[in-house]
Amino acid sequence: MKDRAYAKVNLVLEVVNRLENGYHELNMIMAPLNFYDVVDIEFASVTTIESNAVYLPVDQRNTVIKAIELLRAKYQFQQQFKIKITKHIPTQAGLAGGSSDAASTIRILNKLLRLNMSLQDMLDIGKQVGADVPFCILNQPAVVRGIGEVLQPFELECDFWLVLVKPRKGVSTKLAFEALEGKDMVGGHVDEMKKALQSDDYPSVIANLFNTLEKPSIAMVPEIADIKDKLLAMGFEGALMSGSGSTVFGITRQEALANQASATLKQYDYFTRKVQLLKK
Repeated sequence: MKDRAYAKVNLVLEVVNRLENGYHELNMIMAPLNFYDVVDIEFASVTTIESNAVYLPVDQRNTVIKAIELLRAKYQFQQQFKIKITKHIPTQAGLAGGSSDAASTIRILNKLLRLNMSLQDMLDIGKQVGADVPFCILNQPAVVRGIGEVLQPFELECDFWLVLVKPRKGVSTKLAFEALEGKDMVGGHVDEMKKALQSDDYPSVIANLFNTLEKPSIAMVPEIADIKDKLLAMGFEGALMSGSGSTVFGITRQEALANQASATLKQYDYFTRKVQLLKK
């Protein structure tokens, strides 16, 4: 059984507080993209993972295995699985590739094993796998709060092109959060971005692009700032790092510019992809 594991971007990522348990309280606008991995799972005598990505771990470090074992502990099934993951989403990119693969696994096993999980059941399992997994299960534009578990989906009315650009070096999410300073933790963009996306107010979308983690991530991977500068110089109205990086996206309503930029930036040995937000 196959499922599409869609990538995401953060149009707003505000870190508003450091919690006593070491996690950070977030306030975000997240949206899925029409760009995805494919997860294919079928029954087998022993659980195995194969992938077109040789770097992908095949043990407990893999979010897919983690999701399966959490489901197994809760529902006590004995079945084993042959898992094939066709990767397109790069790793350490701020695009939730691993989280989305785990979300697809939860959706597939719910159907394959007839677990009759509700959406809330799937979200609860997803939260145990990782902070972005509940959003990837929901798979629609949303305000995301807390540590990623509070989801408020909304309808999207604003169209534009995004060009994703990722340098070779990725960013560790853990290190990006650890490098944050208190003065960096500000808010104020989420409500305005949601309103802009709902009312097709493109200038306000551009004006409210914001990511608290951009500054510490640029300190680790300076190419992030270089890519932003290149995109803006090419004519994109806005550019922002997604998640903890290292992917940067440029936003434009000119498809010709998106095509040209995607082709040009590949010459720098960057990963590039022209995408749009996935509407639900």
